[in-house]
Amino acid sequence: MQPHDFWQELDAPGTFDPMVERADFYVAELPDGRQLRLPIRVLADREHALASLIVNQASFTVLDALAETLAKRMAAYDIDVVAGLPTLGLTLAAAVARALGHTRYVPLGTSRKFWYREELSVPLSSITTPNQEKRLYIDPRMLPLLEGKRVALIDDVISSGASIVAGLSLLTYCGIEPVVIGAAMLQSERWRDRVDLGGKRWSEKIIGVFSTPILEWSGSGWRRPS
Repeated sequence: MQPHDFWQELDAPGTFDPMVERADFYVAELPDGRQLRLPIRVLADREHALASLIVNQASFTVLDALAETLAKRMAAYDIDVVAGLPTLGLTLAAAVARALGHTRYVPLGTSRKFWYREELSVPLSSITTPNQEKRLYIDPRMLPLLEGKRVALIDDVISSGASIVAGLSLLTYCGIEPVVIGAAMLQSERWRDRVDLGGKRWSEKIIGVFSTPILEWSGSGWRRPS
């Protein structure tokens, strides 16, 4: 596949054997068996790698499939409002809110508007932009939409846990406790210990469309850890 061809189509169940070692792509499976080929990003040690997903570069067909699947998994939580994390989580959060039948969602942001309050913000970094620490803000005008409601917090990928922890910290400071946390991809297991803050077992509220491991180089391809 060419780099621009990733995330553009779903393959039928059983098209690829997900256990086969490959050097060029990773096969993720949705709950219904449909498959999505993901590019592989090699880590600095050259011996490990991660499967990658960038939802705002995905086709609408793939985005809708991910959003509809996540919305179905969240249906049992009786969500009143969806909140989304910037930047890529906003694309998914909006689509999930539509799939749940909502008319709007609440986007968190990193751009400080002049009416924002600095105390309603926390530091934010992510695995894809580790050297670009920003601040995560909530528009104070959006707080009434979240207060006392059953909130779902959504990001595109949960990997190191840094972004989702920032979102949880900000909402908790505002007196808002999400009933569920969702993502299209849960990337490895590194986030689990990091997200359990202040005695809260946030990791038990996290759901994803699919999970991917840290891959190991075998000499001829990337394999799941043994």
